[in-house]
Amino acid sequence: MAMIAMLASAPGFAQETTLNETGSTLLYPLFTTWIAQYAKSHPDVHINIGASGSEAGIQQVIAGRVNIGASDAYMSDAEIRQHPHIINVPLAIAAQTINYNVPGLNALHLKLDGPTLAGIYSGAVRSWDASQIAALNPGVSLPHHAIVPIRRAEGSGDTFVFTQFLTFSTPSWESDHGYGTTISWPNVPGGMMAVGNAGMVKAIQSTAYSIGYVGVSYSNDIARAKIGTAALKNGAGEFVLPTKDTIMAGAASLDARTPSDERLTLVFAPASGSYPLVNYEYAVVSAKQPDPATAAAMRRFLLWTIVPSEDNEAWLAAVHFIPLPPHIWELSQAQIQSIK
Repeated sequence: MAMIAMLASAPGFAQETTLNETGSTLLYPLFTTWIAQYAKSHPDVHINIGASGSEAGIQQVIAGRVNIGASDAYMSDAEIRQHPHIINVPLAIAAQTINYNVPGLNALHLKLDGPTLAGIYSGAVRSWDASQIAALNPGVSLPHHAIVPIRRAEGSGDTFVFTQFLTFSTPSWESDHGYGTTISWPNVPGGMMAVGNAGMVKAIQSTAYSIGYVGVSYSNDIARAKIGTAALKNGAGEFVLPTKDTIMAGAASLDARTPSDERLTLVFAPASGSYPLVNYEYAVVSAKQPDPATAAAMRRFLLWTIVPSEDNEAWLAAVHFIPLPPHIWELSQAQIQSIK
């Protein structure tokens, strides 16, 4: 660890290098902080960042248009077979929240589970006082008003994680729709689309009786918007909120299963106290860079992002992420070192 820390904090290269990143809007606030901080000690490395959605980030790396595709989703087996030189490197652990705008109830944490959310997004559960929601929230006066489900318009890692939860918890969703950064969504009357996590927060805030899924890095925006956050039923049958402890519990219960290529879902963990919408945040990169200087700059920057330090923990905490546990840190370090 000492060697990696020394490497990650070494002075910048004599030769100026530019790296380009795009992808996950969930990761965008963290990358914004990382780039600003990294520039202070590495002035010769210029990093351009964007927020185009996880699917676009992956595709841009595959096409060779950017160096780093930020993604909440890992590549599929089929994509890896077609592009074996692309690696998926976890940099941190994040989560999603389920948020809603029900006048008079936003201060409460309504209880929801996977089958009920699948019903809402398939059109089977149409009103806020439907029996499925009422059964989960006894004693709560629910309005007889149509639900407005909001989903992401672009290919999104948030959609990947959310639809994994629906798939793993609800057999009918698995057989009819499945999961992905983009899926064939059911046509629900009144449903809406939004672009990016910031767009999701704004759409929920401005649309009474709506519901949507938002990356945890936008928790401060959610609080300012004064929209509700649901307590979700986990794999152990408990209703839990997204906190540092519940996100850590979800990740810890599954990280031992993470393979060397680190493509593993952390969604719907069976452990007690675990939040069910948890995921690795990936840098999707090519292990074959165009030249040695670019490869060295990539290795140096990515190692710097995962080096355990008080500063890095503070930057992660500011966007409600948690650092990689030791076992996953070692796997990520090994993958980064393979970049040539």
